[in-house]
Amino acid sequence: MNWTVVQRILGLLLMVFSLTMLPPVLFSLYYNDHSWLPFVEGFGLTLAAGFICWLPVHRSKKDLRLRDGFLVVAAFWTVLGTFGAAPLYFADGLSLTLTDAVFESMSGLTTTGATVLTGLDELPVSILYYRQQLQWLGGMGIIVLAVAVLPMLGVGGMQLYRAETPGPVKDTKLTPRITETAKALWYVYLAFTVTCMVGYRLAGMGWFDALCHAFSTVAIGGFSTHDLSIGYFNSPVIDLIAVFFMFVAGINFSLHFFAWRYVSVKHYFQDPEFRAYGFVLIVLSTIVIASLYFYQVFANPGLTFINGLFQAVSIATTTGFTTVDFSVWPAALPALLILSSFVGGSAGSTAGGIKVIRCLLVYKQGVRSSIRARRFRSSSATRPLVRGSLTPYGDFSRYISLCTS
Repeated sequence: MNWTVVQRILGLLLMVFSLTMLPPVLFSLYYNDHSWLPFVEGFGLTLAAGFICWLPVHRSKKDLRLRDGFLVVAAFWTVLGTFGAAPLYFADGLSLTLTDAVFESMSGLTTTGATVLTGLDELPVSILYYRQQLQWLGGMGIIVLAVAVLPMLGVGGMQLYRAETPGPVKDTKLTPRITETAKALWYVYLAFTVTCMVGYRLAGMGWFDALCHAFSTVAIGGFSTHDLSIGYFNSPVIDLIAVFFMFVAGINFSLHFFAWRYVSVKHYFQDPEFRAYGFVLIVLSTIVIASLYFYQVFANPGLTFINGLFQAVSIATTTGFTTVDFSVWPAALPALLILSSFVGGSAGSTAGGIKVIRCLLVYKQGVRSSIRARRFRSSSATRPLVRGSLTPYGDFSRYISLCTS
């Protein structure tokens, strides 16, 4: 394990991350919410810690190995969550303990969406923006962003990228150079964020709410600037815009990149994971909407369709936005929605969960093994049971090799 290289990279990444505490200062000064000092203190603390970590080993130039990349990713998320909590801990208006501040920071960076804060409508604008920014940075993975920046500082990033990217597609390069791959992913991510923000603004949100909710929608995080979440706006148009971008953000971003580069969408429908992802959401939404209509939960079919579709997509993609309290819905709908979040979105997306591709692989392997076992059983039906055999179908090793080959 190259400890000195790991320490050097962590120091560099902390210094880069400290810069993300400066935009909330600008929001604080613009809106005059008198909450800029905690972010300046957090910036100074994080920058100093990163510099102290980097300085003793700044001459170490060894290459990263794969296990070093995994260690950097795991350590950096832990360190990042801790130092990201500094502005929240220093803010007098929040009165958070260190544990609560770290919880809020970690929840944002990992796009979990759980929060210890209440009364969001009354919080300073800078605090609200910072929470949304944490989710946006964590959505695609700040390590992938660092991969695009670190080569300029003399650090290679292939091991970091492979350690950070989830799913079986982690070794796929969109471009010949890994730095260009990371940049391409972030260009797509940024384009979706801007488009989502404009859509929210045209639908009736203010610019600040549109920006903040675009951050958490594309990141599939679920943080909001209001206690009532998306339900605060009470707008079917906003709900549908959120549904579209939650669905899009749950798709493998490499498919979006190819769509942008080759101006084509046919590869979406050629991708097995995308087809499975769409199928799961369509079936889930149909079940939820049909159940709500059958039990007459809402006054008219329009509200039934909008709320059923929104909650199905929001929970299944692990976003966590709400328009209504779905926990009081009848039958097994709440349990079904929670179970759907275990699957989550596609690998290479900002969604959480097990990922659709893994569930698809387990399903296909199960079907394949069942077919092979059935064929083996039928071909061995006339064979006598061999004395000492472990199965009634013949040699056990042959059975296992057929099922797993």
